[in-house]
Amino acid sequence: MSSRQLYDTIGATYTVTRRTEPRIAARIWAALGDARTVLNIGAGTGAYEPPDRDVTAVEPSAVMRAQRPAGAPPCVAAAAENLPFEDQSFDAAMAFSTVHHWQDPIAGLREMRRVARRVVVFTHDASDARWRRRFWLTRDYLPEVAGLNAGRPSLAEQARAIGARMEPVPVPWDCADGFFEAYWRRPEAYLDDDVRRGVSVWARVGPQAEQRAVDNLRGDLVSGRWAERNRDLLALDAAELGLRLLVA
Repeated sequence: MSSRQLYDTIGATYTVTRRTEPRIAARIWAALGDARTVLNIGAGTGAYEPPDRDVTAVEPSAVMRAQRPAGAPPCVAAAAENLPFEDQSFDAAMAFSTVHHWQDPIAGLREMRRVARRVVVFTHDASDARWRRRFWLTRDYLPEVAGLNAGRPSLAEQARAIGARMEPVPVPWDCADGFFEAYWRRPEAYLDDDVRRGVSVWARVGPQAEQRAVDNLRGDLVSGRWAERNRDLLALDAAELGLRLLVA
C-alpha cells in the first residue's frame, strides 16, 4: 500500500489526536535556521509548519489535504521522490514523521536536498532492533512492527545519502502529538480507538495483531504487570525512544 493509499484509508480522523507538540516543534524550527521559504513534504494536515515563514506544502493524500485548516499554506499533490520544483527553489525542506512511508526513502531525501539548501527531517530508525526493544509497546505487545520495514535503508544510510547529522529528540511524557511513541508513560491511551486510528502502524500490522496487542495490554494494566515491567519509566519527564532529527 502506498503512502497516499494508506492515508486515504486512515486519515479521516487524523486531526483528532495528531497536533503540533510545541517542544518538538521548537527543535524543528530552530534547525531550519534563518530559512524564509520552507517546503514541507508529507505535510498532512499542517502540523509543525512554522507560522512565521513562507511555507509550501506537499501531500499526496486527498483525504489529508482536505483536512488542512482554512488559511493554511498552499498544498501541492505530489510524492517526495518526484518533487515538481526547480533545483534550490527553497531555503529549507522539512519532513515530519513521513520518510518511513516513502517507497524510496533515499530518492525522496535526495529530492529534498535537490530543491532546498537545508534539509530537516524528523524520523526514527524503524529497522533498528534496539529501537523496538527500547519501547515496551513493540517489545511486549506488537512484535509485528519488526517486519514492517524489512529491507528498508537504515537511518545511518539515509543520513549519509544527504550528508546529514543526527540529533536525538526525547519524547515528553505529556506529548501533545499522538504519534506512535507519544504515550509511552500513558499506556491506557493505546486502548482508545481514536488514538490508534491516528497512527499508521496499527493499520499496517492488521486487525488481528492490533486486537491481540490491545487485549494483552488491557489485561496487563488491570493486573499491574505493565507497571511492574515499566516502573522505571514512571519518574521520567522525557524518554529516549530512538526519534531523531536529520539536519543537512
